[in-house]
Amino acid sequence: MNQDWLEWDLDLGLFVVADGMGGHNAGEVASRMATESIRQFVRETRDGQEQTWPFPYEAGSSIDVNRLLTAVRLANRRVYDGGCNNVAMEGMGTTVVAILARGDQAVLVGVGDSRIYRFRNGELEQLTSDDTWLSAVVGVADDDRAMSNHPLKHVLTSVVGTREDLHPEAREEQLEAGDLFVLCTDGIHGRLDAAAIAEVVRRGGTADQIASALVEEALSRRTSDNATALVIAVS
Repeated sequence: MNQDWLEWDLDLGLFVVADGMGGHNAGEVASRMATESIRQFVRETRDGQEQTWPFPYEAGSSIDVNRLLTAVRLANRRVYDGGCNNVAMEGMGTTVVAILARGDQAVLVGVGDSRIYRFRNGELEQLTSDDTWLSAVVGVADDDRAMSNHPLKHVLTSVVGTREDLHPEAREEQLEAGDLFVLCTDGIHGRLDAAAIAEVVRRGGTADQIASALVEEALSRRTSDNATALVIAVS
């Protein structure tokens, strides 16, 4: 069963990839519920209309940082409540990476071990850090080679939906023409290190073609997990 889910809405400037976890079909439910919840809140707050803000507003951050952080926290609450109210869904959760772009600015949020990369001027950079036991304790967060054979490499320290509240971090990035952003689950980056992802991106093509090529490359290397890639080309 594919427990990954992705959403994008060019009108909203919103892009989300999620990798669900849980028994039976709970992971699939969690990833879809989270992405749909994020999209709904971003849509509702697009035009700045008056509404009840479900969490305290961070006065030192931009409106779009607040919108995306709140959307992810609200998604966390809904997934958590869904697990509490249905025995079959108990303990379900999902990773989430999301980008909210407006004008020449983008807000990025990541929870779990799905990732966001940026390809700029021929170089690939990982913009999110994995919420894993290795990252927190061993301190090898972004060293794929060091983590590749570690028995605890898949142990997550934070996901959407397994705790009542969540406090993710956000970063803002300036967009430049020619940038490519890759949002992917560990079915991709678990088989393709940064060099392999960069190699696929350098072959060129449309965003759709690059995303498909990343999935095909991960499958050709016998990835053992669902593989999802969402590629954004900035013009």
